[in-house]
Amino acid sequence: MGWFVYILECTDNSLYTGLTCNLLRRWEEHLRGGSRYTKGLPPRRVIHVEVFPSRSDAAKREHQLKGWTRRKKLALATGNTDLRKRL
Repeated sequence: MGWFVYILECTDNSLYTGLTCNLLRRWEEHLRGGSRYTKGLPPRRVIHVEVFPSRSDAAKREHQLKGWTRRKKLALATGNTDLRKRL
């Protein structure tokens, strides 16, 4: 199966980045307010998902993405590689 790194768009248009080994379960947890962040800002949709073979690899990528700007995350989610590389 693997580990998933994901980006959610929340109801206030903010972005939340996380990791899990069960994407469907984690989505349902977020809908029920299963994280401090999404408790007050429920997710609207998943905009990006990546799969990794190990938790360690996923955690490294999650840490990297959390350091990115909103514009760069949106460029990743929409497949705009040119913009992502410029940012």
